[in-house]
Amino acid sequence: MCAAKNTAAPAVAVIGGGWAGCAAAVELARKGARVTLFESARTLGGRARAVEVQGRLLDNGQHILLGAYNETLGLLKRVGVDPASALLRLPLQMRYPPNSGALDFVAPRLPAPWHMIVALVRASGLAREDKLALAQLFTGLRWMGWRLDQDVSVSVLLERYGQTPRLARLMWHPLCLAALNTPPERASANVFMATLRDSLGARRAASDMLIPRLELSALFPRAAARYIETHGGVVRGGAKVGALARLADGWEVETNGPSGASFDAVVLATPPAAAAALLAPHAEAGALAAQLNAFEHEPIATCYLQYDADIRLPLPFCALLDEPRAKRYGQFAFDRGQLDPGQAGLLAVVISSACEAAALDQDALARLVAAQLADAFADPRLAAPLWSRVITEKRATFACSPGLVRPPNLTPLPGLVLAGDYTASDYPATLESAVRSGQAAAKAILAGDRLPPENSSLSHAAGDGAAGPVQ
Repeated sequence: MCAAKNTAAPAVAVIGGGWAGCAAAVELARKGARVTLFESARTLGGRARAVEVQGRLLDNGQHILLGAYNETLGLLKRVGVDPASALLRLPLQMRYPPNSGALDFVAPRLPAPWHMIVALVRASGLAREDKLALAQLFTGLRWMGWRLDQDVSVSVLLERYGQTPRLARLMWHPLCLAALNTPPERASANVFMATLRDSLGARRAASDMLIPRLELSALFPRAAARYIETHGGVVRGGAKVGALARLADGWEVETNGPSGASFDAVVLATPPAAAAALLAPHAEAGALAAQLNAFEHEPIATCYLQYDADIRLPLPFCALLDEPRAKRYGQFAFDRGQLDPGQAGLLAVVISSACEAAALDQDALARLVAAQLADAFADPRLAAPLWSRVITEKRATFACSPGLVRPPNLTPLPGLVLAGDYTASDYPATLESAVRSGQAAAKAILAGDRLPPENSSLSHAAGDGAAGPVQ
């Protein structure tokens, strides 16, 4: 009878249906575990999902992926999404509206490092001293291995390497906000350098910028749900987990639905504060819960503006000169019509680290953004959209400050691991870091070192003997 028990696949609860939770659930299901995915909302995706607005689906934030996001791209393929058709692939670039006199930097499709060298030579909007400063920075970062022994702010890093005010204004400031969602004066130089390493300093294909053509729920979460269910798992939307109870041989998950169910292991893939609330009752995890509660967060606002279908920007996306003192908050503009013909005339303007902008009335912010677009593109029609909507994610990412200590996937509690873009990584809060964390959490469960001793052999039976197709 004992031998028969050891051949059973472990039952694993994944709490949280964001990208990290979905990634963990897919990996567990792929390996044959009996997965139940709990998500308090009715739709999966967490902070990277679509919401319904005026009868249409709009993303709650506009994302750009990199060609270096190998785990995310591989996961999309595994769940049946073709990245080539689901994502618009563009060469690495930082481009402002034409005729603005600002930066126009585009990496040609040449092998590294020639793509960066040629891009730097061809870049318009930069003086000779700007280009020399940029070259100096990259030489220095490569020499130090893209990491400082003592972390500092991005502003300090730029000052150390003599970056000119114009270069900082047109390239480093917007890149830092886009990648870390934290202003340069408060952002981690080491995390920023890791982003540069895998974009500006990477092989050419890895540096490509990938913009979703599909709304975010269709890009991964819905496909992940189908994959989990096809592989024998269960997806429970609208199921809020209120407590986790320790059992002798696992965990009981208490929800707002049917009576609690027991599991061999748990992947806790909720935001830090929600994870802390579930961990707090367990004395062994008290320090971890306090660490998670100490995280600070930054908001992101996305302003959607609908125009006539013939309105089209010169580029699929471009940078904007944000000047908060002049009430110009937009940082990047996306022409959704160039990504999806069904969204012709729809523009999305992203505001990262949007504390000041998010405090404004939505209609007032939309008017300011529309006026900014009209001025930036010298097109008065952009000042008068047919309708607008601002979607603000108040706790979009953790504040990526210098020296921030992020928790590992493993916890002091047997059979319980963390997953989320805030866990230990040299990446900021991106889709790739969420996916990597989810996969690492799943692998920790399947390795057996996070299962209670009574069930530790179950994972070894599940590792290669998964039921159903494995992709």
